[in-house]
Amino acid sequence: MARQPRSRRERPSKPALSREGIVEAALHLFHREGLAKVTMRRVAAVLDTGPASLYVYISDTWDLHAEILDALLAGVAVPSSSAGWRGRLKGTLRSYMSVLFEHPELARMAMSTMPSGANYLALVETILALLNEGGVPDAEAAWAVDLLLLYATAQAAEKAAWKASSRSPSEFSSLTAAIEAADAEALPNITRLRGDLLSGGGERLDWGFDVLINGILATRRAETKA
Repeated sequence: MARQPRSRRERPSKPALSREGIVEAALHLFHREGLAKVTMRRVAAVLDTGPASLYVYISDTWDLHAEILDALLAGVAVPSSSAGWRGRLKGTLRSYMSVLFEHPELARMAMSTMPSGANYLALVETILALLNEGGVPDAEAAWAVDLLLLYATAQAAEKAAWKASSRSPSEFSSLTAAIEAADAEALPNITRLRGDLLSGGGERLDWGFDVLINGILATRRAETKA
């Protein structure tokens, strides 16, 4: 029996496109197949439309990926006030790192893509408020946000890359062996500090945050010449 053509009028109408709807579809695709599969073409296919339709709402794939990162930043948590401003600042940055660490692809992407959505702005606002509470002048706080987030992002990207790479254990073993076998005459400082060079875990990260925070508290911005 020949198949009867179906009238277009009988088909359910597609929901209207919107930036929010596109990002939601991209998030579902990201969780199912990973960031590399989130392209304008793939998301358009999920939404049963053409890629050109998406460009009305999304600039490009980088913009789409930035929106995915911003959506996930909703999971960043701020510790309770009992931790003090410094403890809450470090805890917030650690929570931000945890979000990135759970998604290695995003951690690497975050090094070169800066989101501008509501969740990212809320994170920046939180950091600025905590720096203000700690007595950091506004001028220094405005620049400190970049330093703190860059350090946290780089740490998360490095650890996420090591987690995702099958070569990481052998590379670390090779570096350890090279340091332990270093010639004392040619590399005296490496030899002297070989025990500390590869030491530390969470406390090493915490020390890095303290170095940045202490420097921010102690270093004033140079006056800009007119």
